[in-house]
Amino acid sequence: MNSDTQIDILKLKHIHFMGIGGVSMSGLAQIAKNQGITVTGSDIAESELTKKLEDEGIKVFYGQKASNISKDMDLVVYTAAIGPDNEELGKARELNINTMVRADYLGLLMKMANNVICISGTDGKTTTTAMISHIMLETDFDPTVMVGGMYDKIGGNLRIGKSSNMIVESCEYKDSFLSFFPTTAVILNIREDHLDYFKDINHIRRSFKAFADKKGVKTLVICNEIDNVSDFTKDASYSVITYGKGGKYEACDITFDEFARPSYTLLEDGKEVTRLTLGVTGEHNVTNSLAAIAVCRNYGVSYELIEKLLPSFHGTDRRFQILGECNGATVIDDYAHNPDEIRASLKTLSKFKHNDSYVVFQPHTYTRTKSLLKEFAKELSNADHIILAKIYPAREKDIYNISSQDLADEIMALGKSSIYMETFEEIEKYLKNSCSHGDVILTMGAGDVVNIAKDLIK
Repeated sequence: MNSDTQIDILKLKHIHFMGIGGVSMSGLAQIAKNQGITVTGSDIAESELTKKLEDEGIKVFYGQKASNISKDMDLVVYTAAIGPDNEELGKARELNINTMVRADYLGLLMKMANNVICISGTDGKTTTTAMISHIMLETDFDPTVMVGGMYDKIGGNLRIGKSSNMIVESCEYKDSFLSFFPTTAVILNIREDHLDYFKDINHIRRSFKAFADKKGVKTLVICNEIDNVSDFTKDASYSVITYGKGGKYEACDITFDEFARPSYTLLEDGKEVTRLTLGVTGEHNVTNSLAAIAVCRNYGVSYELIEKLLPSFHGTDRRFQILGECNGATVIDDYAHNPDEIRASLKTLSKFKHNDSYVVFQPHTYTRTKSLLKEFAKELSNADHIILAKIYPAREKDIYNISSQDLADEIMALGKSSIYMETFEEIEKYLKNSCSHGDVILTMGAGDVVNIAKDLIK
């Protein structure tokens, strides 16, 4: 019996998680262990997350081989990136062990909860999920939190609460979030991304609409600045809370300090409520904070508590994160990997006090680079100095006839120069020789470009 979504999780004795080193999968493994289930897992290579799981007594296999699968397993959970020719998956099915994609398993956990806040959107999910959690953890909500990044306040990417409440970052890739069961659905934005799966922006919008319309949704929190937002709000069978320009919650009179941290006046239904200061940088985080306020107010959190806590939220790892210095230049790392995120990061950088900026960008996946080449070039051309690393392939093979040199050529066509370097060592040497006191080095991308930043500050 395979892919049976009617499984009773609490009756399972042994679950095996494929890709257990992933941020989401490692969290699911920890939840299962906390429920008293025997947990094993596998991944391609050792990482900080797999080492943490091993320290907690979870057996991790390195390399996904058929021999890792045993008859005593009740369920094998795998990621959407696992192909049908995978040895472990094939062996599990051969032994007639239940198999389930990660999103379906997480959906089963949600079915067991009373309140489930799911945060979706093409940008800002991790920060907003952590920001909502930062506030709700100071109430009696006591949620289980699953966030797609490392968040200091919960000591990682997972926090297991004692209540039947959940706060979960919800990814749209391959329609994963359609396996979830939110009671509060949050949509931050809807933009072109993951075009290796989605056909176009209309396909993406249909998926988000299906997410909002999931059975069990009681409240939709949505950004009022999304194109044709009425497609999501009209004739809704649930309550709708909007934020952003023209929404229930708005920000005005935005100012920034020398570190690009914003302050703004909060409006509710057009009336001034209070003046707020954020501990994270950039105007995009003003919008993220409005989403967090909308969610928290819906659960009865006071403005006094929100006003007190927002300045102490400093974000998650790899979100415009100041790591240290190199030759007196400030080294910052950011997860930005699509044109809108790059625009937001560079806009934040413009508010950050500095001399010259050196932006190192590592494109993420061949399909994204190819489909958004012109958009990438347009946004990157706003940096002072642009250095391009090789494309990070992630789950893809190099069959798309695209490279970072093509991006460099596109930037050149806009009248801006950039440098493409094959290795991280070349990039690091160039930066050490070029940067000086008062400059900023910003590494950007969803791959391993952060290693450049880490090397520079050693």
